[in-house]
Amino acid sequence: MERLLGNGELKASLQAAFAADRISHSYLISGPAGSGKHTLARILAAAMQCTAGDRRPCGVCLQCRKVFDSVHPDVITVDEPEKKTVSVDLIRRARTDLYIRPNEGRRKIYLIPRANDMNASAQNALLKILEEPPEYGAFLLLSDSPEKLLPTIRSRCVSLHLSPLAERECVPALSAAFPEKSPDELHRAWERADGYYGPAAALLREGQALSAQAARFADCFAARSRSGMTALLVGMERLKRDQLIQILNEWIELLADAIRVRTGLPGSSGEAVRLGHSRTVAELLGAVRNLQQAAELAKGNVSVGTICGALQGQLM
Repeated sequence: MERLLGNGELKASLQAAFAADRISHSYLISGPAGSGKHTLARILAAAMQCTAGDRRPCGVCLQCRKVFDSVHPDVITVDEPEKKTVSVDLIRRARTDLYIRPNEGRRKIYLIPRANDMNASAQNALLKILEEPPEYGAFLLLSDSPEKLLPTIRSRCVSLHLSPLAERECVPALSAAFPEKSPDELHRAWERADGYYGPAAALLREGQALSAQAARFADCFAARSRSGMTALLVGMERLKRDQLIQILNEWIELLADAIRVRTGLPGSSGEAVRLGHSRTVAELLGAVRNLQQAAELAKGNVSVGTICGALQGQLM
């Protein structure tokens, strides 16, 4: 369990379930990108296969080691990363394969890393097997938007939501991974990543540089360029929802940094300083509200094109 940072209550609950051999045949693991979904999925898979009698997963038995090394023949990833959706054919193949007994493990485990990208047909095909799986079958569904899954699928899974980390949990781990970074850089990365280790580590690896979209947004918003903002947003209409949400959150953090500049605090980037000097606090706060609303809509059923179209009129 030490592989997963933070989330103390969730880990304690799972350890109690493992000790009592109360392991479900299906789990829905949710949280934003970089929150630890894949880490938790490996812990669950190892606990299901572990041969230790007392504390599972032990992390040292052959079954655990194979799971954590991603070479266990009975832990199967169901995905075609090059495709936009998880197709019904992929789920049907997994459903057929499930009725072949495990090669060497106690369970045959199917990991679906993009569960929210299953289309309606794929979800219905999965539902059939979730209702009556063989006793050795198990499913681990990973999703950053669990609300996109059918209620009937969600009701058949044990829901595990990963929470952001407190600064005292995240910053020491970041410091160990990036000893060359200053305490201020580590704190800013934790703050910008909303408490999640994965995005914070990515920011530190990239020197906390702004994405291309954020840099262009800063240029257009600072210059009050309607045509530039329109061109930027039109180019974003083909993004996936999770990509759009990530970009909008980066813009929100950039504007929050610009507001700090307006109050006399130092900015973390030249773009934030320029925005702080070119826009009023009221304008910056208004843009933050519009972007927060857009991010919430993106988590629902509103199309990316509609959201980008609305923002064209709101951000000027």
